[in-house]
Amino acid sequence: MLEVIFLGTGGIMPNKERNVPSIALRYNGEIILWDVGEGTLRQLNIAKLSPMKIEKIFITHFHGDHYLGLMSLIQTMTLWNREKPLHIYGPKYTFEFVQNYLKSGFFRPSFDIHIHELGEARLKFENYEIWSFKVEHGVPALGYVFKEKNKRGSFDLDKIRELGLKPGPWMKELETKGKVEIEGKVIHLEDVTGSPKRGVKVVYTGDTEPCERVKLFSEKADVLIHEATYLSEEDRGESYHSTVSEACKTAEKAKAKLLALFHRAPRYTYEEYKEGAKKLCGLRFIIPKDFDVLRVGEEYELSSLR
Repeated sequence: MLEVIFLGTGGIMPNKERNVPSIALRYNGEIILWDVGEGTLRQLNIAKLSPMKIEKIFITHFHGDHYLGLMSLIQTMTLWNREKPLHIYGPKYTFEFVQNYLKSGFFRPSFDIHIHELGEARLKFENYEIWSFKVEHGVPALGYVFKEKNKRGSFDLDKIRELGLKPGPWMKELETKGKVEIEGKVIHLEDVTGSPKRGVKVVYTGDTEPCERVKLFSEKADVLIHEATYLSEEDRGESYHSTVSEACKTAEKAKAKLLALFHRAPRYTYEEYKEGAKKLCGLRFIIPKDFDVLRVGEEYELSSLR
């Protein structure tokens, strides 16, 4: 199961109610960060998530509320004698900005940092992929997709019996090797299992105006985390952000199963924003608070670490 841990849910600046953007994905013991706004280290400590388990950080764009927590995070990893490499991904200029950042002050990391500049890419890892896609924010900016690989179907006892077999130790060998030979007959895994199970898909837009690419990459997502900074176009003004209504329309067009409204402007209290969103959005949505955990599998479970 994938856990989406909302470390900071607001935009622009922190306030006493919520911090600026950072989302931790916990999957098979690994922690992946999407954005690392100022104060993310503190949020990780409160959430009892070890920075040492973070292997990859994906930055959507280089506005301060999305990356200024990087230095304190790396310095703490160094103080704790980290040796494992850290991979940092981001849009155009990521290499330049991160290198300049790391050269500031009397400090050098104790471990290797690998910096990757992305356009629209499909990064393949053992059990999942991360896709990056371009969004519209007035500066180079990316959204990200976490796509779990499809899982094999469950063993089907009827199929096993039809082949004249009985459940036994051979099933474990079959699961490992993909095929086994029993009494001169080769049995493949797909011969005795049901249909593959679709892997989880979670999309994070980062900051963006409404754009077609968000809808395209969010098609049939299990969760779409869409920035929805403002309740109205009047409040948005000339900024490169989305309103709640626009985020809801995108989720509806993409047929996303669940929408998370993210990056709330500091001018709104949580309750004010929630009541406004109820009037504007006609589909299933949540408004996560800092330290909320969304467990995503065949069902959804939302809880809080506080």
